[in-house]
Amino acid sequence: MTERHPDFDEEQRYIHHAYSCLERLRRDALKMRSLTEAGIGGTWQNLFDRDAIDVILIRRLTELDLGDSALVFGRIDRQEDSDPAGGDPTIEAYHIGRLAVSDENHDQVVVDWRAPIAEPFYRATGREPMGLLRRRHFVIEGSTLLDLEDELFGEGHLGVGDESSLIDEDDEGTVVHPSGLRGRSTLLAAIDRGRTGRLGDIVATIQAEQDEIIRSPQAGVLVVQGGPGTGKTIVALHRAAYLMYTHRFPLEDQGVLVIGPNRVFLRYIERVLPSLGEAGVRQAVLQDLVRDVVPGVEYLGSEAPESDRDTPLADRVKGDIRMVDVIDKAVGDRERPLRDDVEIPFRSGYLRFTAAESERIVKAARRRHRRHNAGRRYVENELWEALAATWNRSDVSPTDVRKEIQHLGTVQLILEQMWPVLSPLELLHDLFGSRALLRLAARGVLDEHEIEALLRPRSETAHSVRWTNADVALLDEAMVALGPRPNKKGRLDEANDIRTYGHIVVDEVQDLSPMQLRMVARRSLDGSMTVVGDLAQATGSHAPRTWDDVLAHLPAPRNGRMDARRIAGLSVGYRMPGQITELANRVLRVAAPELRPPKAVRAGNFPPEVVLADDAVAEAARQVRVMIEAVKGRSVAAVVPNDAVDAMSAALDREGIEHSRAARNGLDAAVTVVPVGLVKGLEIDGVVVVEPARIVEGEQQGLRSLYVALTRATQRLTVVHSRPLPDAMV
Repeated sequence: MTERHPDFDEEQRYIHHAYSCLERLRRDALKMRSLTEAGIGGTWQNLFDRDAIDVILIRRLTELDLGDSALVFGRIDRQEDSDPAGGDPTIEAYHIGRLAVSDENHDQVVVDWRAPIAEPFYRATGREPMGLLRRRHFVIEGSTLLDLEDELFGEGHLGVGDESSLIDEDDEGTVVHPSGLRGRSTLLAAIDRGRTGRLGDIVATIQAEQDEIIRSPQAGVLVVQGGPGTGKTIVALHRAAYLMYTHRFPLEDQGVLVIGPNRVFLRYIERVLPSLGEAGVRQAVLQDLVRDVVPGVEYLGSEAPESDRDTPLADRVKGDIRMVDVIDKAVGDRERPLRDDVEIPFRSGYLRFTAAESERIVKAARRRHRRHNAGRRYVENELWEALAATWNRSDVSPTDVRKEIQHLGTVQLILEQMWPVLSPLELLHDLFGSRALLRLAARGVLDEHEIEALLRPRSETAHSVRWTNADVALLDEAMVALGPRPNKKGRLDEANDIRTYGHIVVDEVQDLSPMQLRMVARRSLDGSMTVVGDLAQATGSHAPRTWDDVLAHLPAPRNGRMDARRIAGLSVGYRMPGQITELANRVLRVAAPELRPPKAVRAGNFPPEVVLADDAVAEAARQVRVMIEAVKGRSVAAVVPNDAVDAMSAALDREGIEHSRAARNGLDAAVTVVPVGLVKGLEIDGVVVVEPARIVEGEQQGLRSLYVALTRATQRLTVVHSRPLPDAMV
């Protein structure tokens, strides 16, 4: 910035004006809220109306609270249509920002980045200028303009956004040529900015291929394939914000759901949507969705001992789609006729209930009711009818029978034998704790080794079980088969049934099993989903080979329209320097040779370092101290095998380095110990990867897990090892 742009002062004044308009909008909303505060009087309708207005005003105030985020980040100058009378065409300027702002005359000061008129700011190229004459980018902190950069279009100006110059092929396609970037100075400044432990939005620097995905139609399933650092997560979140803006009704009522792989990841992304003015989107992990419908379920923590976790075989079997048949059969096995006739004392005699009658009732209940618990009331009513019919006098009704004998232990045993009310916890606790029940349910579906892998010791009660990640989808499937439990009045508690959403975003979708994908799909109201991931980073037990393996378990296109299923790719890597990318790609070529790595946007100034030591953990602690100095106060992480977190933490303590653990505190601290199982999706300025050979040996998809670990750094990477490096790294 050797010479100030001639429009600098004018743009700074405009930005200050935009902020003053924003503040006026905030004052107006606060004033309106004070006028609608509910008092102690008024009708019920008055109170309801006040509350509804207050909710709207609170949401508006939330939208207008930008925190440290910049309101305005660019401008477009476009040529409007010529005057029909033959006059010269007019040139209109639009300032693009985080949200729409108008002045006291209701004239627009800032255009929301999601508005159709703002699209050329992200999509215009030299070949397709979309009516632009100029695109201007601001380098800005809050309301202070630091610099600005212009791209010119029209005759004599090809336009910086011309894709023909996007890739520098001289280095085998590993680095994007800077002239291929939209707003390159702004983008590179944003990339070079230190990470804070929370993912930030990219609304000011969205590139053309990202914007095409963000603004794509809502209908159907959109799969976004993107390698490390291509921005697939942030693109998916901006797409959610765009859809909420474009389809405010009905999405505001239907809801938008964002599903992340773990809580560390959710904490990392939690500020993105609020910063874009969308605070009402639900962000959850799969466990949260089951807690919605299965009260009292408890899960193993991320640091639970290995002995409490599923074996690799159990994990794979629980994720297999065949478990749908096993669970359906397990429910059916609990709907059983009596083996023998029963006599029940009643007044001065007995009521009789035959095994044949019980078989008739069970068969009829199965025909009438798709979900198990819904059939219990029918079975009870049929039981009272059948018992009343055996009384040899006509003065006894089924209601009389119910009132007089329903509390008897014999009657309760009959009902529990024929049609017990079950929760998903009780069904799976009984199933996995009984070899006989499991063999009965899995007959012809699973082999003996798979059945044995599912068995586990029974706990004292179903509510004392701590369930694994692989159990989550099974609990959900059981909830679908069983349905809500009846309440005290015998009515089904529909409030605890599964909720659907108008749009669902799923991150790291390549790691979901078929059963987990099925669980996600049933929460989709009409099949509108954005699922993002990277086949090369698939580290689960059901790693897909192609995206068709994933799409097979997601909502099918309606009316046979295959265009409702789309796969989009992100080809440019913005996070990793090219030198780190080169090392990671060695591993990728072995782990997933059929996949093409993304192109790095910058070469980087520091090659990755590889350090051999007798004690890798102790040396890694020393390298963390070196890394702290090298990245000058930016974020640092030690990425370790899952079973080495305690050892790494102890080594950092001995070095006197303050740190936290990702499983407990996310990336809030300056230095964090991150197990490789939780590192996916995160970005850290300086990364120390510890003992690659142990990472490869300890994970189901070892080389892919190593690839993930090597692709987290934005600035510097150090690899510390005592054992020989995996061949793929050499």
